[in-house]
Amino acid sequence: MIIPNVPQLNDAQLAEVTGIVGAFGCRIQPINGAVRSIYAIIGDERNDDMVTKLEGLPYVDRVDRIQSPHKLMDRRGSLATHEVKLGGITLGKELFVCAGPCTIDPKNPNLTIETAHAIKEAGAHALRGGVWKPRTNPYSYQGDAKALLILMEASRQTGLPVDTEVMDEEHLELALEAGVDCLQVGARNALNYSLLRQIGQAIAKRDTAVLLKRGMHMGPVQEFIAAAEYIVQLGNPNVVLCPRGTQPALDGYRNHPDESIVPLLKERTWAPVVVDPSHSVGKAAYVPAAALAAVAYGADGLCIECNVRPSQGIGDDPKQAVTPDALKAIIGQAKALWAIRRGHQKC
Repeated sequence: MIIPNVPQLNDAQLAEVTGIVGAFGCRIQPINGAVRSIYAIIGDERNDDMVTKLEGLPYVDRVDRIQSPHKLMDRRGSLATHEVKLGGITLGKELFVCAGPCTIDPKNPNLTIETAHAIKEAGAHALRGGVWKPRTNPYSYQGDAKALLILMEASRQTGLPVDTEVMDEEHLELALEAGVDCLQVGARNALNYSLLRQIGQAIAKRDTAVLLKRGMHMGPVQEFIAAAEYIVQLGNPNVVLCPRGTQPALDGYRNHPDESIVPLLKERTWAPVVVDPSHSVGKAAYVPAAALAAVAYGADGLCIECNVRPSQGIGDDPKQAVTPDALKAIIGQAKALWAIRRGHQKC
């Protein structure tokens, strides 16, 4: 819908607008009101290039799209009934919990193995663990491919599917060869469209899922959903959206907790939403409250950093990983809250 900043387009302006939309296979239908006219775009109005050209015209105030720009991620689209399954859970039918260490220490494999068994006993459905780590400081530990063997051994021993972050094509190939069940796209790569395309192409004929984190710097919800569209449009719809806090940080927290966007995502897309409270708040003591807040907002699941001995972990574990006992308590309370929310939704 074209909203001009004049009461009515003159013949030359209407001809220019008609020519622009015609180049994209659309046509214009004027809607004349008592004091002003607006102009409906008949056809597929989602093309960004067309909208940009129209909004660049001096006599156009704005272009309001009626159609969703994300035809596959839209909750009214052809994938509206698609279900994502991980760890024996159909996301959205039961509260899903993924937990594990921030970073897998290749020098201490038993720590990850013990943690995997402990999180399973606590009630988690999947194991998360960082093999490769994006670091602000180039001299900080960047990860080690040897850690992938530890992660997969933990999976073999526990039967838990695994989630790990990939940052480039080499990581992607190694993770898929190893049998990683869920590829994580971190906050720093959330808008790395080349990587999103590579992932989409690589998993097009697989059951592999993708946990897509929201960008580190606060951006529109539609931008987050559009990033998922890059993956899904290549053939694999197993995408999970993961709010994880944004910048600038809220004083006292690692980031600005953003679990409140869950209802907005649910309104616009069918994709399950799994919130990461660990990175949102950045301190183990705050994680339980943040996790329950996410469930209260309607999250389908939680991704929580957990370690049997956080002080011995590397990466963020010493400050933000909860213990397995704390994880068990969080899961119990979250399930109770989940049941309350489901009951209200049925009323």
